[in-house]
Amino acid sequence: MAPYGTNLKTVNKTENNPMKPLYIIMLTAALAASCTSGSDNSLESKKKELETAQKELASIKERITVLEKEISAEDPDFARQQSNAILVSTFKAEHKPFEHKVDVRGSVESRRNIAVAAQSGGEIQRVHVREGQQVSKGQVLVSLNADILRNSIAELRTSLELANSVYEKQSKLWEQKIGTELQYLQAKNNVESLQRRLATAQSQLDQTIIRAPFSGTVDQLPAREGEMASPGMPLVRVVSLEDAYIKADVSERFIGKFKAGDPVQVFFNSANQRLESTISSVSQVINPENRTFLVEVRIPAVTFMVKPNQVVVLEMRDYISEAALAVPTRLIQRDEQGQFVYIVDEQGDKPLARKVYITTGITSGTSTEVLDGLNGEELIVDQGYRDLSDGIEVIVKDSVASNGIAGK
Repeated sequence: MAPYGTNLKTVNKTENNPMKPLYIIMLTAALAASCTSGSDNSLESKKKELETAQKELASIKERITVLEKEISAEDPDFARQQSNAILVSTFKAEHKPFEHKVDVRGSVESRRNIAVAAQSGGEIQRVHVREGQQVSKGQVLVSLNADILRNSIAELRTSLELANSVYEKQSKLWEQKIGTELQYLQAKNNVESLQRRLATAQSQLDQTIIRAPFSGTVDQLPAREGEMASPGMPLVRVVSLEDAYIKADVSERFIGKFKAGDPVQVFFNSANQRLESTISSVSQVINPENRTFLVEVRIPAVTFMVKPNQVVVLEMRDYISEAALAVPTRLIQRDEQGQFVYIVDEQGDKPLARKVYITTGITSGTSTEVLDGLNGEELIVDQGYRDLSDGIEVIVKDSVASNGIAGK
């Protein structure tokens, strides 16, 4: 009877390998047959018995190998149990567009958001509109007391009538060679002077009437009847979204990254809406106070309320490569020699894991651009990469043509 340890070792091997019982049974039967085949214990007889047993053993091993290959082809888990190989999945990184985007905070602005101010001083006689009212271009908003100007205009008109009458008579006399040329010229100058004074007074009268510069909505109305207005004093704020845009201050480290026409995604947080737009202009001047430059973005067509000074988030593309190799960032590891990924080397009899050192570029989202080290033909290890070391045998579970990565 074999020692206790020997039996235990045999049992363990049997449990780990389902092909071992068949091997042991067949080998035991062959040895038993060879031992009982005759009673000749001579040296020649033993040699023949050994030769017969070796042939039978070789046949058994060959059969075991065939069965293991057939079972492994249909059951990857069985193949993994038969060896120390690591089960992995792979993909090929194809040359595809890769881009990187940054989020910038912006705000809605309008070029038609104006505080209409008084051009001349005077008492506010009447406010013709109210807050929230829709007004059209040229509509009267506020009028100032202009009684003095109207009286001046009336006086000038009377003087102008007299001057015209004197000029007509003097002109007729001059045609008849009666009187002097100086009298004729004085009468003519008097008429022209009064005409200019009347036009000036009329312009001053027009300035006492504040009109809407464009169609829009009365947003604020600080004017109050009876108050005194002075030149430059804001009286009415009129707002229109017909010429609205989005303004964003961008850090100077992005100089040269954006240009007019670049696509932009605009996120309206209040409405939870994300819309497509484009950059309309990029400022060429750096603001010395905050080291930023101004970027303007067109307002996309919206179906919800948008107001000036509303905060939005702009997702703008600052980098793009038309044909880049990119891999999931999680697959990139680092050692003392640099960054690397694992690939499957299938050149030998068995597929092996190999380290490939790479040079990386920009990381966008969950992907990183690979600048050097890969050509797009390698089988890059995905699942199982954490269990690998250089040169270890692997079993490829399922390869895919491409991981479909494109930078965000």
